[in-house]
Amino acid sequence: MNLEFRNNKDFWAGMMFFGIGLVSICIARNYPFGTSLRMGPGYFPTVLGGLLFLFGIYLILRGLRTGEKIGGVWSVRALIMLPLALVAYGVFMERLGFLPALAALIFASSASGREFKFIEVLLLTVFLSAISVALFVWDLGLPYPLFKFF
Repeated sequence: MNLEFRNNKDFWAGMMFFGIGLVSICIARNYPFGTSLRMGPGYFPTVLGGLLFLFGIYLILRGLRTGEKIGGVWSVRALIMLPLALVAYGVFMERLGFLPALAALIFASSASGREFKFIEVLLLTVFLSAISVALFVWDLGLPYPLFKFF
């Protein structure tokens, strides 16, 4: 058993799954569970949390047995831009509407990489926006305003 786990990718992935599973089980513990045929609101988060918990334990043990290290370097740009993209989406969705929020999300997420090309990202934004409007607004009927004006 290899106890050098500080840089072990399986160990940290297992810890993430373990933690998310444990938190989801703890949050759902006060919800009615129900049965498999008549699921209550606590059924899905508890079952999924239990599976994540068990999968996390498996990965932790696998990480302790093997010594596979985390490779590569951390991208500071991605660590800053991706959370900002999500925050911008939430703020713009509330104040400007679905399409501006989606455009901000796609552009900010694309800017987190080194291969950012404006024309490619613009085409990707148009394509993903059209698919998102067709799927979420027209097909599913979600009440997202496409544009909001102050």
